[in-house]
Amino acid sequence: MFDARKLLDQFLGSQIPGVGGTVRDRAEQAVQYGRDNPLKTGALAAVLLGTKTGRDVAGNALTIGGLAAIAGLGYQAYRNYRDGAAPQPQTAPVDPQQIEILPPPADSGFSTEPSVMRNDFVLVLVRAMIAAAKADGHIDDEERGRIMDKVRISGLDAEAEAFLEKELAAPTDLDALVAAAQTDEQKVELYTASRLAIEPDTRAERGYLDLLAGRLGLPDTLVDHIEATVSGVKV
Repeated sequence: MFDARKLLDQFLGSQIPGVGGTVRDRAEQAVQYGRDNPLKTGALAAVLLGTKTGRDVAGNALTIGGLAAIAGLGYQAYRNYRDGAAPQPQTAPVDPQQIEILPPPADSGFSTEPSVMRNDFVLVLVRAMIAAAKADGHIDDEERGRIMDKVRISGLDAEAEAFLEKELAAPTDLDALVAAAQTDEQKVELYTASRLAIEPDTRAERGYLDLLAGRLGLPDTLVDHIEATVSGVKV
């Protein structure tokens, strides 16, 4: 089985080799890497969406990894909901470098430790992102072929490529996605990953997310917190 965490990192555009050091150093290295490897730096979620790329996840998502970003955002939204805070949507432009996504506490249900977040559920999060990307129906056979052409030169191994090709071709199994989320924390992470994958600016996408939230049994106020938290880190 391939490493689902690495694939999830690539979905959010954070799998950029050799990027380290200060924020400024990371930015400069990432820009140079992007110039040298333009087809390896784009998030796979953006590849799935074709020309409809939405917005990128800003801040330190580049360095903490896709799983920690999803779990951290889910934890933040869940904590604010639990504490009775009002959702705070982003209303003013912010400096992307000032956005910091904090990994969840190790003792929370959002822990990214392998004993808590198993590889099979990380794959569920990837499937959820693909399902969200397919929600508006724009991925037909021709588009799927174009996507796979890009994926094949993106640096994935053959097993991961085959997984993506199969998921793109298969109809979305919402029952299986929902059933895989056994805990409240997993339900929040599943919705958070789906919301990170897209900007729901079509009726079909918004309808899909609403259906997913309803099937997961997420309270409206909690969904509002997730929406506000994700929107705050996408630029």
